[in-house]
Amino acid sequence: FLDDIDEVREADWFQRYLEGDAVEFYVEGSGTYAIANIDLISHEIYFSKADSLANLDPTIFLCYQEEYPESSDLLRAAIEPYIEKFNRRARLPITLVESHRLSNGPVRLKSNLMRHIRRSLLFIADATPILETNGDLPLLVPNPAVCVELGYALCNKRPEQLIVAQMERGDLPGQFPFDIAAQHKLEFSNKSGLQKTLPKLLDAKLQRFNLTS
Repeated sequence: FLDDIDEVREADWFQRYLEGDAVEFYVEGSGTYAIANIDLISHEIYFSKADSLANLDPTIFLCYQEEYPESSDLLRAAIEPYIEKFNRRARLPITLVESHRLSNGPVRLKSNLMRHIRRSLLFIADATPILETNGDLPLLVPNPAVCVELGYALCNKRPEQLIVAQMERGDLPGQFPFDIAAQHKLEFSNKSGLQKTLPKLLDAKLQRFNLTS
């Protein structure tokens, strides 16, 4: 694991460790452990048992898109009342944080936005397609910024912290490009369907954090 010192020094998780961020690794069957200390010279790494809320902010991050605003508007309209209701029984209130689409420039991988994604309890991506590729089996293409932020979340968050939402579009019948496990994917076609399924999914995702009394 630590044999190639040069590779470790270039690793994203090691850079975050040097910046003072707590870096956690999930050990299947054992739980989450945070790096306590690293000695690259002697090739030793020490872990401590991590609390489930350690180095996380009480936020739900919504990664939205503007090309097909109906889907993101419906997600926002379902998340906001859920949070309001959840906070009535929560020991620690949660808030909604969103992406910013202030310009058409590229997404900066080292920015406060990515830090918000990394530190959020849950990450919800609106991967509703905005176009499809040509071909016999066309692929659905989400917003490029959503793809970048979702890719970052996939690398930096646990699967149980992710929700990939997709609104069905009759005008774009292609194949979804991401292979996401069913328990982390949310498909909906209208407001009423979303309001039935999203709260249950959020309850299940937030349960592990023990935020309610």
